[in-house]
Amino acid sequence: MPIAILGTGKMGEALLSGLLRAGFEPDRVLATVRRPERGEVIAERYKVRVVPNVEAAQTASTLVLAVKPQDMARLLDEIGPHVPAGTLVISAAAGITTAFVEARIKERVPVVRVMSNTPVLVDEAMSVISAGSHAEEEHLRRVEELFSPVGKVLRLPESLQDAATALSGSGPAYFFYLVEAMVDAGILLGMPRAAALEMVIQTLVGSAIMLRDSGEHPVILREAVTSPGGTTIAAVAELERHRVRAAFLDAISAARDRGRELASG
Repeated sequence: MPIAILGTGKMGEALLSGLLRAGFEPDRVLATVRRPERGEVIAERYKVRVVPNVEAAQTASTLVLAVKPQDMARLLDEIGPHVPAGTLVISAAAGITTAFVEARIKERVPVVRVMSNTPVLVDEAMSVISAGSHAEEEHLRRVEELFSPVGKVLRLPESLQDAATALSGSGPAYFFYLVEAMVDAGILLGMPRAAALEMVIQTLVGSAIMLRDSGEHPVILREAVTSPGGTTIAAVAELERHRVRAAFLDAISAARDRGRELASG
């Protein structure tokens, strides 16, 4: 039975490409789009069939709802009466609860909420999944099978999904923001842009691998670089003076709060 991605925008396309890289045959994947010209691009690029929302809902055994949060109610009103019993529904929109989805589908179907992020494009996504009231272990395993080939999958209670959205769903943007700032600093110090970018990327990639593979707490790894009276502690002191740590706490909390606002309409 096919899987359908309803709403093949940026994130939907990232999920689609990840599924195909994970071994799904294009003839097993359906896609839906808002604009016909977008559908032509998706069909040509991935060789999948682009269909209307209702046809996807009636045909696929698994539906991935990847529309924007503000468009979710409209989509569910359209497909809700047409989703057969037994269909697995995966909600991938920020702030949209499983209860919100369940209330708008005629049949009693299992719903699993997923928050993934854009590194799905390079098979390094962080996907957080939570079960709705009708979802059981087998449904969670099916979602893990879909998303684990394109990254890491973590189960959390749904009460933590807004926090997961703020931390890892939006997380790549924080990382790229940091890269941008570090490259600008290198340019300020006289470094050519290309050289600064290469140095920053490799430094951050190497540091991330160290953190992942060493099992050490980040404080321990940071202290290993921070010699008494040295250059690193001078930089860290400036970061603390400018309340960078507090700014990150406030920023991620703001992202969490915005996710809740989107869910409430």
